[in-house]
Parts: sequence; structure tokens; C-alpha cells
Amino acid sequence: MPRAAAGERERFDRSLVVTLTIVMLAAFVQLLDVSIVNVAIPSIQAKLGASSAEIQLIVAGYLMSFAMVLITGARLGDIYGRRRLFVIGMVGFTAASAACGAAPSAVFLVVARVVQGAFSALMFPQVLSVVQVNVPPRHRGRAFGVLGAVIGLATILGPVIGGSLIALNIGGVDWRSIFYVNVPIGIFAVLGALRRVPESRAPDAPRLDLPGAFLATLGVFLLVFPLVQGRQDGWPAWGWAMLGASVPVFAAFALTERRRSAAGRFPIVHASLASDRAFVSGVVFQIVFFGGLSCFFFVSGLYLQEGFGMSPLRAGITMLPFAVGNVIASAASNSLAGRMGVRILSVGTAIVTVGMAATLAVVDAVGVDLHSWELTPVLLLSGLGVGLVIPPVINVVLAGITSKAAGSASGVLSTTQQLGATLGVAFIGVVFFTVLSHSAAPSAALGTARLRAQLTEAKLPAPAVDAVTRGFTVCFDDRMTSVDPSVSPPSCTALERQAAAAPPAVASVVQRAVLDTAEPLATRADFRRALELSLVYELVVYGLAFGLSFTLPRVAPEALGHAEPRQPAVTEAVPV
Repeated sequence: MPRAAAGERERFDRSLVVTLTIVMLAAFVQLLDVSIVNVAIPSIQAKLGASSAEIQLIVAGYLMSFAMVLITGARLGDIYGRRRLFVIGMVGFTAASAACGAAPSAVFLVVARVVQGAFSALMFPQVLSVVQVNVPPRHRGRAFGVLGAVIGLATILGPVIGGSLIALNIGGVDWRSIFYVNVPIGIFAVLGALRRVPESRAPDAPRLDLPGAFLATLGVFLLVFPLVQGRQDGWPAWGWAMLGASVPVFAAFALTERRRSAAGRFPIVHASLASDRAFVSGVVFQIVFFGGLSCFFFVSGLYLQEGFGMSPLRAGITMLPFAVGNVIASAASNSLAGRMGVRILSVGTAIVTVGMAATLAVVDAVGVDLHSWELTPVLLLSGLGVGLVIPPVINVVLAGITSKAAGSASGVLSTTQQLGATLGVAFIGVVFFTVLSHSAAPSAALGTARLRAQLTEAKLPAPAVDAVTRGFTVCFDDRMTSVDPSVSPPSCTALERQAAAAPPAVASVVQRAVLDTAEPLATRADFRRALELSLVYELVVYGLAFGLSFTLPRVAPEALGHAEPRQPAVTEAVPV
């Protein structure tokens, strides 16, 4: 290669790295905000006096607005420019993050979170579009490998970073720091994008499909909202009505888009995507895979924090081997995909399935005595499997997508990932909390036996022992059958009053026996049973994903890896 050409290629590669760093840093902070807020819930409740309904909306409002705007946000990038929408999204996200941090009330925080999620949805699809349109095919596999590592890290590091920020309490702002940290990152991303991210847009999308945007947004709202809120509200009739109504709305959306495509009237989702086997198969695969991934983090967090009393920081550190495995495998996935092709997805899902089976075996073996290090090998194995799947599957799905459909494809892809995660958490929530409720009695019996022995050893009269053990059984059963097991029901308050009314010596014995022995023992046993059945569900989900991996079309290995493709995909963009 001539020296001048080599220098040009080196400069291009360096510029490409800067571009990817900017957009993926923005993607990281956006994904981080999905999970980081969970660790701040107790502080928000204490400082703002938020009700349980308001807390639910603080978490769900972000997810709702994010899912609803994704498809429209992607199409707006096609029309008005992907860099422009990326910058608009980041400016809004950064401003909303500052507003969240400064929130004077819970209602204000709910509204700010909804706005934050909507602007995230304008920004996030542009990340995939920027990679697809601006990165040459020979670099694309590596770029998606980095994106896979970013997705994995952001998903798992939310509790670690959030717990660390709250523990450090920089400037005395407590929980507000989890939102303020977005501000400098957002400013850097905006300035960097204006200088270093090339502009592009689809050449044939001069205006927005307003009917399609409305139907897509309405359909996602009708589907996602009852899934997010249903369990907390006891699965009311209105939730089922909304789920049913989403079917005709999505049918109307599909019909509208088909007609607009036939008439050449610029649909919000290209009709060509529905006939693209790689895209459709990849979307189904991702719904299943991300459904299992989100479930695992959800139930693991409950198991470690609510079940074993770990702090958010310690729970996050316990799960850190998963992130390490994900990063290692994501870094290697580009090279491996270049040799294995689409078979890497089958290998990755098989490893995740084995990792879930091993996790189930460890949880069963350790029982109610868990040390963080005991989960390290199985979490590392599971993370390795995930890291082999996420980067290549993005490339598989988008391999044949042209520039004019890149925005639509990115929006649909991001929406279905979010939909899969929401469906997974909604379903596993039912499974997990149902098991907690049904297993409360045998778990309470385990704690009661230890409680009775300790109270008898402390020379408490038999009637007092019987009264305390009965009170504990009722309290534990009520707690585990409630919507939120972390909230103390009236029966537990009555037990506390009963202990406080006893003579000081007796009261201290009862409190130690209940709080230090019986309750932790019963709680760990109950959460262990719930996690075990949830892991069985994980095995089914990843087994299904393994089967679906064989339905994906055989993309040439060189089109997924680092090698130069024989027939590069068409990725023309309209420069601005």
C-alpha cells in the first residue's frame, strides 16, 4: 500500500474511533439510567416523601416514554439528519437529567423522568444508524462488538455506579448525584457530536408519517403500560383491556404502513423490513434473548438485596463477574464471528444456558448461606455467553439493511429489545412473587423452628413463645404475599409493638431472635425458592433462543467479522 494511502487509512481509523466513542458514551449513559434509579428508591422516598405509586411512575415513566418514542425518533433521524436528532436528544436528555436532580417534589421528578425517556428515544436509535451508515463494512463487526460490550456494561453497572455515588454523597446531594452525573457526559457528547459525527439522512424520506407515528406510539403504550404497572396494581381489568386494544392498533399500523409503502408515501417503517428474513428472524431472536437477560438481572437483584440483605453496592459487585465476562467475549466476538459466522450465536446461547443451569446448581447448593465469591464462576460463564451473542446479532439483523431503511430498522430493533425486556420482567415478576407467596409458609416454618428454640433457651414462658412465633408466622406470610415485600405490613408492626411492650430483657431477646435469626433465615429460604424457579424459566427461555438461533439466515463469516466482505452492503448516505 502506498505510504499516502496508508496514512489516509490510519487517519480514517482514528476519526472512526472518536466518532464511536462519542455515540457509544451517550448510549452507555442512557442505558445506565434504566437501572441506576432503582438503588435510589429508598432515598427518594425518604427525602421527597414519595408514595409507592409515585415511585413506580419514577421508574416506569422513563421506560414508557422511551419505548413509545423509539420508532418515531429513528424515522426523524432519517428525515432531518441522524446527527441532528442525536444532538437534540442528548441536549434534552441532559437538561431533563439536571431537572431530575433538582426535583423539589416527587410529581416533578415523575414528569422530568418522562421527558428524559422521550429525549433518550430520540437519541438512542441514531447510535445504531450512525454505525450502520458511517462505518465501512470491514469495521462494522468490530463496532457492534464494542456496542455489545457497552450494552452489557451499562446493564450491570447501574447498581454499582448508583450505589457508589449515593455512598460517596459528593456535595451532600445524596440520590440527586445519579442524575447530575449525566450532565457533564451529556455536554461532552453534544459538543463531540457537533464536531466529529458525520451527518447523514435517508435520501427518500422528506416528511414524517404522522398516522404511522401516532399508531406506533399508541400501540406501544397500550402494550407496555399494563405490563409495567399491572402487577403492582393487582392486574386490574383496565390493564387487560389495554392489552387487548393493542392488537387492533398494531393491525391498523401494519395496514397503514403497507398502504403507504405501496403508494410511495414514506412510511415510518419500511415495508421491505417485513420481508427481510434476517431482520424478522433477528427481531424475534432478540425479543426472546433480551427477555431472558432482563429477567435475570431483575430477579438476581431481588435475591441479593431483598433476600440476603446486601447493599446495592455489594449486590452490584457480586454481579460484576457477569460484566467482566461480557466485556471479554464482546471484545473477542468480532474475530470469532469472522471465522464462525452466524454459528457464534448458537454457541453463545448454549453457553448462557449452561451458565444458568450452573447458577441454579450453586443457588441450590449454598441454600441460605451465600457468599458472593460462590457466584463468580457461573456469572462469569453466563457473561461470556451473552458477550458472544449481543454484538454479532446486531450485525446479523442489520447486515443487509440499506441506508434508506437504517433509521426504521434501528427504531424497530431498539423498540423490540425494550419490548422483550419489558415482557420478560413482567412475566418473571408474576412467577417470582407468586413463588414468594406460595412458599411463605414452609419458609416461615424454617425460621419459626429456630425462633422457638432460641426463645425457649432464653427461658421465656411457653405462652410467650407461642405468641411470638404465631405473630412472626403471620407477619412473614403477610410480607411475602404483599405487592412489595420490602414494606412492613400491619401484622409486623403489631409484632414489633408486642415485643416493645415486654420487659426490657425479654424485649431484647425477642427482637434479636426475630430480626437477627428467624426473619433472615425465612427470608433467604423464600427468596431462594423463588430464584430457583425463575432460573428454570431462564433455562427455558435460553433453550428457546438456542433453537431460534438456527432459524437465522447464514450470513457470510467475513460479513460479521473483521475481514473485507466480498460484496459490501449498500450504505450510501446523503451528506449534509
